[in-house]
Amino acid sequence: MSIERITSGAPRPLANYSEAVVAGDLVFAAGQLASDFTTGIPAEARRHPSFPYYGSDIERQTEYVLGNLKKTFEAAGSSLDHVVKAQVFLTDLHDFHGFDTVWKRHFEVPPPRTTIGCTGLLVKDTRVEIDLIGYVPRDGLRPDVITSGAPKPLANYREAVRIGDLVFAAGQLASDFTTGVPPQARRHPSFPYYASDIERQTQYVLENLKQTFEAAGSSLDHVVKAQVFLTDLADFHGFDSVWKRYFTTPPPRTTIGCTGLLVKDTLVEIDLIGYVPRPGLERRVITSGAPRPLAHYSEGFVLGDRVFAAGQIASDYRTGVPAEARRKEAFPFYGSDIELQTEYVLKNLKQTFEAAGSSLDEVVKAQVFLTDLGNFHGFDTVWKRYFPTPPPRTTIGCTGLLVKDTLVEVDLIA
Repeated sequence: MSIERITSGAPRPLANYSEAVVAGDLVFAAGQLASDFTTGIPAEARRHPSFPYYGSDIERQTEYVLGNLKKTFEAAGSSLDHVVKAQVFLTDLHDFHGFDTVWKRHFEVPPPRTTIGCTGLLVKDTRVEIDLIGYVPRDGLRPDVITSGAPKPLANYREAVRIGDLVFAAGQLASDFTTGVPPQARRHPSFPYYASDIERQTQYVLENLKQTFEAAGSSLDHVVKAQVFLTDLADFHGFDSVWKRYFTTPPPRTTIGCTGLLVKDTLVEIDLIGYVPRPGLERRVITSGAPRPLAHYSEGFVLGDRVFAAGQIASDYRTGVPAEARRKEAFPFYGSDIELQTEYVLKNLKQTFEAAGSSLDEVVKAQVFLTDLGNFHGFDTVWKRYFPTPPPRTTIGCTGLLVKDTLVEVDLIA
């Protein structure tokens, strides 16, 4: 598969990543936020100090970001009309209404979307980062909008889209979008010690996603990539107990702590990519010499000419963070924990991609989750050594990761 790197008139980032790539029919864009990467947030993305009641910062930032993403997709031979997957990271979920007001103007046919609260973004005072995947409309390639019997969202996005062999689903949470969290996704008040809220919510979400994938001509058995956002990582065990019942061969998965979700009292949002099975399209499970995870997911899948890897963190899954990913007590001023952890993670991902018949040079999409954005510089110092020609990247602050003292999780598609 050829990989074409895209450059438009949008502002050049300071950090080591590409604006976008076209890989086959798909366009993978870096997450964009409201910065010119010169002054910080430019004047056109801020309320004018003389007119503080006209517009809002979130609306102006969203407009600025989508204006730049429009340039990116046009430079790729595509457009915002051809976006098939969106992820939106907000530093304050109270900004959602203002964000969505602008979003509606840019997407007449809105793509599947996942919206998550995060702890911060990489430029001071930025409030939203938008991460998009689209396609190049050629050779009769057209998306099918998927609608099932799952609850219809209140906000402006689609349940799922099928494009070629792939199915991109919106993130789903435990809401009927009428009452909030419905009774079947809550513990019964008369039986508070039977089951748990996280188990009931996870089951509700996965049952709805099952309907979504079946309506697309697929199933949960054909999921190739999963991201899970938990408002409290202490809920992970209950979540994973239910997850195991739905996935015999579990997909690669990334699990992140987030600050909140868009419906009150929801605890988990699940974001899936899958495929429609056909003769000649094979999925292969990847196993390398990288540490085996404790939880129920695969290290990676190969589907056709694409590789989907699980998010990786700096753990050997025996001792926690291993000695080689920590500073030595005798040499506390040599290196840093974030650099050592990033090195450990990228070495393991290198093994994953080599076992898949690929390499880090073939990565087309990266997401990086940091528990402390103050660690970004150390992370990026190591990243540059592994990616001379860097892929599009999105970097988000998160509330935590699944292994104690881990600082970074890296999620890659190649």
